[in-house]
Amino acid sequence: MDSRKISLGTLDIFLLIGLGCGVIGLCVLALGFVYTFRNPPNAQPSATPVDQNALTTLAPGSVTPSLTNSTATVFPTLTITPEDALIPSALPNPGNSAGLQGKIVFTCYIHQIDQICLMNADGSGRQQLTDFDATTFYASLSPDGTTIYFVSRKDGGFEIYSMNLKGKGVKRLSRGIGSLYAPELSPSGERIVFTNNGNGVWVMRPDGGNPHAITTRDDIDPTWSPDGSMIAFASSRSGKRQLYVMAKNGDDIRQLTDLNDMGGRSTWSPDGKWLAFYRGPAGDHNIFIVNVETGEINRLTDGGDNLGPSWSPDGNWIAFTSFRDGNNEIYAMHPDGTGVTRLTDNPVSDWQPRWGK
Repeated sequence: MDSRKISLGTLDIFLLIGLGCGVIGLCVLALGFVYTFRNPPNAQPSATPVDQNALTTLAPGSVTPSLTNSTATVFPTLTITPEDALIPSALPNPGNSAGLQGKIVFTCYIHQIDQICLMNADGSGRQQLTDFDATTFYASLSPDGTTIYFVSRKDGGFEIYSMNLKGKGVKRLSRGIGSLYAPELSPSGERIVFTNNGNGVWVMRPDGGNPHAITTRDDIDPTWSPDGSMIAFASSRSGKRQLYVMAKNGDDIRQLTDLNDMGGRSTWSPDGKWLAFYRGPAGDHNIFIVNVETGEINRLTDGGDNLGPSWSPDGNWIAFTSFRDGNNEIYAMHPDGTGVTRLTDNPVSDWQPRWGK
């Protein structure tokens, strides 16, 4: 009797233990079902493949101001499509152009020496304006279209000069302040901006008076905005050459690009919204434009080694140098990359075009 009671007591214990484990198991299963219901394994959307050749995300680094009183800023992270075809609707509208208007001054290689030449914007009326025994280049036209500013080393070092559209009245404007390049008169006619090689961007009066620096870094190829309030330039101050803009006194420097293989010379659209520039490895440069406010970048050319763009005063064209036909010649195209027109055809190089009235 006592033995049977002991056996039944043991069985009861085992039954209770088994029942308890079953209840616990059911609870675990129930909790698992609830968790799975609330957190399905496919709740996260699947990632869409991205073509890394089509998109490049920019992350500009910090920019050091050239002067102690300058405030440096950079544009936010940008997305560009430099290898894609352009979307014309996103670019300046060429409008109904009546043709190529104005004058283009440029460097022409004559008897193995760079000289200054001038032509009508359609390529007609070509004239050689200088015949010096030394390198003469980096010409630009004054905003009123009456004066040409250029660089020559005919008197020793690279100095800035001016002359009229017939190549007469040559005046030396600078004296012994360094090797100077890329002079350009402001829209107001009050100051000439230029590069002082290794010593930054400088300005001086049109008569050469009061030359002084507005930056002190490795800054090159300055160019005035249409309203004269800003200057664009190229610089390696961030480690590799990029395009920057700043106030006319050298303040408020902003880094505009973060790209490889950047060139130097740039040019403003007449409305002040875009800058055209060139970039690419040696022998394969292309022309691009960048929106000064948003940082949007679009490519205009595809091969041919294209350099030194210059926007027309009416906004309908961009002149540039290209090696696409086996020799440096000057071409023009609309700001959406269409309508490419060859303007020069010579056995020697024509390059560095700058458009004017």
